Amino acid sequence: MQADLNNKRVIITGGASGIGLAMVKAFSDAGAQVHVLELNTEAASVNFKSSGLNEKSIVLHHCNVAHQAEVDKIVQQIAGSGKIDILINNAGIAHIGTAENTSESDFDRLVQVNIKGVYNCLHAVIPHMKKNGGGAILNIASIAATLGISERFVYSMTKGAVYTMTLSVAKDFLKDNIRCNSISPARIHTPFIDGYLAKNYPGRESEMFEKLSKTQPIGRMGRPDEVAALALFLCSDQAGFITGTDYPIDGGFIKLSGN
Repeated sequence: MQADLNNKRVIITGGASGIGLAMVKAFSDAGAQVHVLELNTEAASVNFKSSGLNEKSIVLHHCNVAHQAEVDKIVQQIAGSGKIDILINNAGIAHIGTAENTSESDFDRLVQVNIKGVYNCLHAVIPHMKKNGGGAILNIASIAATLGISERFVYSMTKGAVYTMTLSVAKDFLKDNIRCNSISPARIHTPFIDGYLAKNYPGRESEMFEKLSKTQPIGRMGRPDEVAALALFLCSDQAGFITGTDYPIDGGFIKLSGN
């Protein structure tokens, strides 16, 4: 079934690249007006053009989601010109490290973006959804939220918070016709992966890419557009009976890899 989001208005955070960019494209193609909250608006503009997006249906807002005042101001502007139907909390940053070697500054940085950033957007958008009779919220979590993965101490912690915020919001706002779900991707081939390989394995990028791909039981990494397709369904009216649920998109990693 093809999701129809004509006349829907969606906010997506962190839409410059990777999964976020794929969701901007998917929702725009489905007929939605897409408001993108993004810190790196320069990169977003370049990637929007190179990806062939219909920019007439996309509004780009410069925003640091970790700053509540910025989020509140932009959400108020968006709500002032129409209803907010969908919120997708995608903005986040990755980190590699253990409890022993994670610095306080890195810990605080991830908490500010990955946890507080989601809270700021929920806090700003939910009152408008309540006023307008409901809406759909989707949070991008991670399989790291519920699995022990090596050297992902603070990243796993923040994504665990995203997962539990999803459950709380779904429960608290049932009566307001607000649905809230999350997606937990495994390893997805995004620019982060390419940058990580170039930095840590110069000259061996292809070899290590293949090795990382084979850590997924299905034998490859996921694609951003595959995550976007799931997001599109969960935010559409076709998923109207779904709330309070996390959806792994992991190539079998959780159930089939023995972890």
